This record gives sequence, structure tokens and C-alpha cells, in this order.
Amino acid sequence: MNVLIDKNTSEAIYRNMIRIRKFDTTIIQLYADGEIPGFMHLYIGEEAVAAGVCAALRKEDLITSTHRGHGHCIAKGGRLDLMMAELFGRKTGYCKGKGGSMHIADFNLGILGANGIVSGGIPTAVGAAVGIQYKGEKRVAVSFFGDGATNVGQFHEACNLASLWELPVLFVCENNQYAQTTPQAEHQKIQNVADRALSYDMKSAVVDGNDVVEIYRVTAEAAERAREGTGPTFIECKTYRWRGHWEGDPQPYRTQDEVEAWKRKCPIIRFRNYLAENNMFREEELDTIDREVDAELRDAIEYARKSPFPEPEDALEDVYTD
Repeated sequence: MNVLIDKNTSEAIYRNMIRIRKFDTTIIQLYADGEIPGFMHLYIGEEAVAAGVCAALRKEDLITSTHRGHGHCIAKGGRLDLMMAELFGRKTGYCKGKGGSMHIADFNLGILGANGIVSGGIPTAVGAAVGIQYKGEKRVAVSFFGDGATNVGQFHEACNLASLWELPVLFVCENNQYAQTTPQAEHQKIQNVADRALSYDMKSAVVDGNDVVEIYRVTAEAAERAREGTGPTFIECKTYRWRGHWEGDPQPYRTQDEVEAWKRKCPIIRFRNYLAENNMFREEELDTIDREVDAELRDAIEYARKSPFPEPEDALEDVYTD
């Protein structure tokens, strides 16, 4: 971390990293207690990617997310109360309690939606970039996805089109070392996923996915190039998820020693140290942010618990098909 960012941006990044960590950590118990239905795919350990990328974007920029999308939604400005209500399956949630964890969207914030289909958000982001280019706007579209998604055909089709038409899109690969339960070395011959960008004559970068400052810098540079019409960038962020692929995953495919080694690389602790070393915040100021997030999260849970469930007839609303 040798790049200085201004205090306001630093505070926003830190607050979002804490919001992401505490949101998903709280879900662990709520899910175990049966208050939240469905599947949960938690983002704990990967907070630097969403926070760093989204800090470099503008409100009008667009993102597509994945099944592990809580962090992306929060970092792009999502409200914890509306997210929590959605996870609880309540009518006041972002998608009226119908989408759950894997399908949160808010077009007003540029969140085009999380997606339970592996690589499903990639062509969506490229399609959005086509619209941006057609309208002559200075916006960018960003797609978050994992290393396994780059083995899917639509990833390659999307990259080919984005490069050919020089679209304003950023491909952000959250390489957390596993495609569900399969280590990267067992499903890809290459060491760096970003090498695949070479096939499409696309700019690329490989960054430490636990270094939020470097992620912010690389994303800001890529976004500026995209706004100026020079085409897409592939950004590989090497990171690690602390929890299983899904909440309840027994994780026979990795050792506890491996998990603990990555926990010692905690992106939040690293960023706190960066802020202290550069005399940007005192410890008590950061602790105050932590407490403010705790209060926000308590309010979000209370909001969700008090919110009504959808009515049976609500199933017939918001259905866009014949």
C-alpha cells in the first residue's frame, strides 16, 4: 500500500468494509437460528474487492453481481435494512422478499442484480456497456465474477465482443482460489486468470485482492480509460473466502491451516494499519465507525423482523412473461 487516497474516500472505504464484514458475520447466527431461509454465500474475507472497486466508481455506473453478492450491493450504496428484509423474505426488501440473497437489485444505485447462474452477470454487464456506448455516456459497467466463471463459454463471448467494440466495461475476477470446491490449479492450466485477457487484446492487471488501496487505484485508472473510449480492462483480484462455498459447507477440500493463514492477511486489519501509518485516522475514530455500523445493523435486523411477509397473490406481480 504505497498509494495515498484522500481522507473522505478512505473513510467511505473503511465504513463499507466494516459494513460488509459485520453484515455477513451477523447472518451466520441468524441463518443458524432459522430466521433466514434459502442458501447463503458469504463474502467474509473478500471485502477489499467490492469496497475498493466501488469506491472508484460513480453512482451512475453499473454493476452486475454473483451468488456471493452482499458485498457488492453494500459497497455500491445498498441499504442494510432493505437487504436484511430481503434475506428475511419480507415484503419491504429490495425485491419484495421474492429474490432472497442471490438476486438483490437496485437500478437506482446502478445495481443490475446479483445472479445465481455462474457467469450470468458477465454478458449482462457487456450488454449494459453497449447501451452506454450507444448513448455516448461517460459511464462504465462492471461485472464481478469468480475464477470458475472464466471457464464458461459466455465469459469468452462477452470478452470477445467487449474487446472488439471497445466497450466501457470492467471485468473484475474475484479469484478466491476455489470454483465452488475445486482449487484453481485443478480446473485451469494458467496461474493468473488475467492471462486470458491476452486472447482478446484486452488490458489486464493482477492485484493483491486483500490490498484495498491497490484495488482502488487500478480500478480508477481502468474506469477512466473506459470513459475515454479505450475499451475494457480485466482485473484479477487474488483473495480468499473465510467461510465455505455456502453456509453449512463442510469444506473437505481445504485445511483449517490454509484458512487460518489467509485470515492473518485480513484486508480490514491491513487497511486499518494503512490508515494509522499515514496518520489519517486515530484508533478511536475507527472504533466509532465500527459502533455506528453496529447500530445500523441492529436497526436493520429490527426492521426486517417487524416487516410483513408477501401475500400469496403477490406471486403474480412483477412477473415479466406471458
